[in-house]
Amino acid sequence: MKARPTLRESELRVLESIDVDEIVRFVREFIEIPTLGGDEAAGQDHVAGAMRRFGLEVETWEFAVSDLRGHPSFSMEVERDRGAGVVGRIGEAKGRTLLLNGHVDVVPPGDPGLWDDPPWRGTVRDGRIFGRGAADMKGGLACALFAAKAIRDSGTGLRGTLLLESVIGEEDGGLGTLAASLRGYRGDGAIVLEPTGLKVAPAQAGALSFRISIPGRAAHASVREEGVSAIEKFLPVHEALRELEASRNRATQDPLFARYRLPYALSIGTLRAGNWPSSVPERLEFEGRYGVAVGEDLVSARRQFEDAVLGASRADPWLREHPPRVEWWGGQFEPASIPVDHPVATTLAGAHADATGRPTSFEGTPYGSDMRLLVNVARTPTVLYGPGDVRDAHRPNESVRIEDLAAATRAVALAAIRFCGIE
Repeated sequence: MKARPTLRESELRVLESIDVDEIVRFVREFIEIPTLGGDEAAGQDHVAGAMRRFGLEVETWEFAVSDLRGHPSFSMEVERDRGAGVVGRIGEAKGRTLLLNGHVDVVPPGDPGLWDDPPWRGTVRDGRIFGRGAADMKGGLACALFAAKAIRDSGTGLRGTLLLESVIGEEDGGLGTLAASLRGYRGDGAIVLEPTGLKVAPAQAGALSFRISIPGRAAHASVREEGVSAIEKFLPVHEALRELEASRNRATQDPLFARYRLPYALSIGTLRAGNWPSSVPERLEFEGRYGVAVGEDLVSARRQFEDAVLGASRADPWLREHPPRVEWWGGQFEPASIPVDHPVATTLAGAHADATGRPTSFEGTPYGSDMRLLVNVARTPTVLYGPGDVRDAHRPNESVRIEDLAAATRAVALAAIRFCGIE
């Protein structure tokens, strides 16, 4: 790697210790371990084993989910009884602590026939790695791990402490980061390696999972007018929610979210209705996620949502007498933010520019993440930064560019030694 005037000899040694081929091999192996929510133990064992091989001091522990349920920030969609925590550590306690965070759990791959390559294979093609979790976020977690390895391999001693949290359950509520935070893991700054396209994100939107049940009245389909179709009654509620989404996003003028037309999207993900083709459906249930603005109070946000459903019900004679039922369940992601000029944000931005030769920018992310637990529970100023694009996540042919894995690893390694300091 060509030396740049801004890089010290110790920094160059760290960057030269990064082996991109080794990162690719690790990500491919990692993708081949199906770590769906509730079945993350093998993934955690894989990361803990790598940490030990790379010379990190490692703590692993098992926690009971029942011990977390009473916490106000607890939420979970996939039922589990227990979970596993993994944290690696290098450095001394003489300077600042930087915490790197990544989750092993992934969402289901859906229909394998929609993938060009098997979702659990980790296929390398056209300069990218394809597979479930490549972008969200096994690739990002690998960057954090190999950044720590490079610091160790280069013989660089940190004055401060670098912590690497590997957590479970992020996709359905964040119980892994909650457990680590309550165990006492925190820092002077943190980086969550979510797919931001190598942008530094000092703000993340919130996202609340909801479920709505709409009643109808069953009847034989041949006399359908004697029944009330729950599907037809869904339509005015859906329209009211679309109007709510539009009005809430029009009211938001946050420059960090300027490139998103709908930074706080309201999306319906599942819908179930009826029990027989020739019967009028007596019930419909749908679930989705509701975007929450940075700085917005969750009580107020939920009230707006419930008022929109109530307004649609009042305008319909059947729903007025048989109102839909709104439940808040599963993942309840608060929004979170830190100042753009916080040292963890500026240090990372500078490290990215120096490690890659290209500047980055500051942007907010429209999705919820464990950032809000680090900021609100662990009281650790946090940014999101990582390889990949969220548009490639949660869909067939998920992938991440190998070039971006290399860039993120270099930037995070450089940020770590600058933030923690060198002995």
